[in-house]
Amino acid sequence: MTTPVIGVLALQGDVREHLIALAAADAVARPVRRPEELAEVDGLVLPGGESTTISKLAELFGLMEPLRERIAAGMPVYGTCAGLIMLADKILDPRSGQETFGGIDMIVRRNAFGRQNESFEAGVSVAGIEDGPVEGVFIRAPWVESVGATVEVLAEHGGHIVAVRQGNALATSFHPELTGDHRIHALFVDMVRAAG
Repeated sequence: MTTPVIGVLALQGDVREHLIALAAADAVARPVRRPEELAEVDGLVLPGGESTTISKLAELFGLMEPLRERIAAGMPVYGTCAGLIMLADKILDPRSGQETFGGIDMIVRRNAFGRQNESFEAGVSVAGIEDGPVEGVFIRAPWVESVGATVEVLAEHGGHIVAVRQGNALATSFHPELTGDHRIHALFVDMVRAAG
């Protein structure tokens, strides 16, 4: 089986940690900053960071429309934290002019778990991930308010949805790339292989 080439959107956020986690999960990982780099990958990770900034930089780098088109066409994509916000079809409390790539029929609330100083870690049981809970690092994390009928809820924390999947799109409110546990990245690499 060929090794999938998976990009990490490298406009802002914890790009390096995702590149390391993807490599540990047997993918060829590379940063993506331009449309021509996007065209060369089999799947894409949207890292955490600041969703408003990612939105503005994606426009600036000419990536907004190419990304929307590839996601709509079924390219596997995985978003963490701000990446989850970027995959939402609707944001409850968007900043002025903030846009998303879309791809998951969900409504999200930005910074739902509180400010930076309210960040926390917690064990999260994720459907499809074996050998116990993953350590979720929640940093100014969003949560999913509601999902459409075709969205699979993979995990909840404190009564709120924190991991979802719809087709080839996967999203978590938390940051598994910061823990050294690469099981969610391995799940995503399997999704990219299956889509190939």
